[in-house]
Amino acid sequence: MSELDPEDGKLVTLARASRARESSLEGAAIRDGRGRTYVAATVALPSLQLSALRLAVAMAVSSGADTLEAAVVVGDGLAIDPDDLAAVRDLAGAGIPVFQAGPDGTLRSTVAT
Repeated sequence: MSELDPEDGKLVTLARASRARESSLEGAAIRDGRGRTYVAATVALPSLQLSALRLAVAMAVSSGADTLEAAVVVGDGLAIDPDDLAAVRDLAGAGIPVFQAGPDGTLRSTVAT
């Protein structure tokens, strides 16, 4: 995490904790324009499937967020779904960094929306 700004490092910690707490495939954390954070884990029910990142974006929108500063996805290394990136873009516009980290918190990649 040394390559991340300290505030983005906090997002990695929150996403890792969410993933571990729920024993899910992914954990995500986002920070809105006011500095509030939203943390989510993958939802995998028979009738509802949501990625951690889409759920975090939905939580931010339902809480009144109108912009994002950064997003983090923690998982086993699968590429971030383009539809997840679209959800971030819908709220934040282009250019918001989406950091992808491994389960140990090591930064693997950064994608700009």
